[in-house]
Amino acid sequence: MLAAGVEAEPGELDLLALNRRSQDQWPDFAAELERAAGISVGLRQEGTIVAALTRDDAAQLRFAYDFQRQHGIALEFLTGSEARRREPHLHPNLAAAVFSPADHQVDNRLLVRALERAFVAAGGTLRTHAPVEALETGDGRVTGVRVAGSRHDADVVVLAAGAWSGQVGGLPAPLPVRPVKGQMLALRMDPAAPLLSHVVWAPKAYLVPRRDGRLIVGATTEERGFDPNLTAGGILALLEGAWRAVPGIEELPIDEMWVGFRPGSRDDAPVLGPSGVPGLVLATGHHRNGILLTPVTAETVARYVLEGEVDPVIEPFALARFGARARERA
Repeated sequence: MLAAGVEAEPGELDLLALNRRSQDQWPDFAAELERAAGISVGLRQEGTIVAALTRDDAAQLRFAYDFQRQHGIALEFLTGSEARRREPHLHPNLAAAVFSPADHQVDNRLLVRALERAFVAAGGTLRTHAPVEALETGDGRVTGVRVAGSRHDADVVVLAAGAWSGQVGGLPAPLPVRPVKGQMLALRMDPAAPLLSHVVWAPKAYLVPRRDGRLIVGATTEERGFDPNLTAGGILALLEGAWRAVPGIEELPIDEMWVGFRPGSRDDAPVLGPSGVPGLVLATGHHRNGILLTPVTAETVARYVLEGEVDPVIEPFALARFGARARERA
């Protein structure tokens, strides 16, 4: 989900600026990547509906709507009947909804395939199923990486290992990135007559319709480390949350269930740019926004690597902020 607007919350204005810049880049980024890779990334721009099922939900939705509108996000507040005209399968007693025309979606699996193809076509070498064991250092700087027992020298290493970033050996200091577990599932719709056409956010689940007929339902947020297990309670909560917003899902077959790990930092914002050690650059800790932040992360990290320039939009997300906050608390 490319949801810079409806996910905006008080106290996260720096993150909102970063998210919105990346969201604005997505159409051109997707088009360029599709040309380079020769395949679609599944970008869909129908917009997002945030559904309120009760009066309490509607009051909370109105608060978020007012805050987001104050910060320039284009949104439309809908009655329940207005929302159902856009999505007829929403619950008949829907209290209210918000429509965001700028919050879209992209198929993350297609995106990764396209990035792989474009990378190889540009002359890159991709080593799969090869563990990155450690950073190599010398003379006070990072000089390369050790991959599956072999050393690979590099002028600059970009650490972008997601939830596993803190587990790479040889880090000059502990990296505050942890795994945040998420359980998800996919239901199977008829692609010729899909149940939904918009991304739908409900109070306890979100639903993302794909062009191939899959309906993604997610996601739990669990502090359980790298626990790979699906649980009855997690899947039940997702299905119940989705069913309360879109009752028609009860007739859909389950296509797939899985667990993923978000890379969460201490403040759940990304860690971008200089590491404080020459030769090592960071691009990790994106938590829920890794796909949304792909274009701006690529742009700003590449600029820093090639030109030594730290874009002002990523300055609030430097690793050094954690040390500064510790000093402030002390």
